[in-house]
Amino acid sequence: MDNELVGNRKAGYSYEILETFEAGIVLQGTEIKSLRDHGGSLAEAFVKVEGSELFIYGFNISAYKFGNIHNHEEKRVKKLLMHKREIASLRKAQSEKGLAIIPLSVFLKKGIAKVKIAIAKGKKNYDKREAIKERDEKRSIQRLYK
Repeated sequence: MDNELVGNRKAGYSYEILETFEAGIVLQGTEIKSLRDHGGSLAEAFVKVEGSELFIYGFNISAYKFGNIHNHEEKRVKKLLMHKREIASLRKAQSEKGLAIIPLSVFLKKGIAKVKIAIAKGKKNYDKREAIKERDEKRSIQRLYK
């Protein structure tokens, strides 16, 4: 069904995810080919609402290795496609202090590239340590039951 192409592994560690959305993404020909080859990175990417439109910045799609002179620019700003009411809720979240809109993953749904984005709140260092401690405790409990 869904086929994840690129993931943001640090998102769950650095942010507390509050709400998730699914958005379409406007890509050029060689960009989708490169993504299907798992040639992308969401590590420094973020989403911004500008007017009534949504854009993703810092999303690096590496150059397609079989491309020619018409290959795409790697860190091009890409437009995201969502319903107006969803964009309005994202705009409201963007205006609140302490909240960010981050991409979680890029995946294929029925052959079409989609981006899973989230409204997230940044974690402090002590929150991150607490999350690591809880994860380690769960692992040790699982080992005891096995």
